[in-house]
Amino acid sequence: MRSSQFFLTLIMMVAFAGSGLAVPSGKTIEYEGGIGGKVIFDGKIHADKGFQCTDCHPKVFPMKKEIKITMAKINEGKYCGACHNGQEAFKPSEQTNCQRCHH
Repeated sequence: MRSSQFFLTLIMMVAFAGSGLAVPSGKTIEYEGGIGGKVIFDGKIHADKGFQCTDCHPKVFPMKKEIKITMAKINEGKYCGACHNGQEAFKPSEQTNCQRCHH
């Protein structure tokens, strides 16, 4: 990737913090996170568990499309909640799990 493309991508990631954007494996992205505090998504944690980008993209998270992720949508089984449902991965709506995503 040329340096100008890299900086444009970086600027776009910062500009859209709080909305869902693709995160390369081994990278992190911070979202505003509302009253719970910022949310940090770590692509490496998911890759280390054996997940590939195509496991979530584009079926769960659309590519190159800004989305608004909320706890209500997650608890309905959308976005992160597709896997974080208490069966496949920890359920974020349980009181003790807040700090696993919110910092």
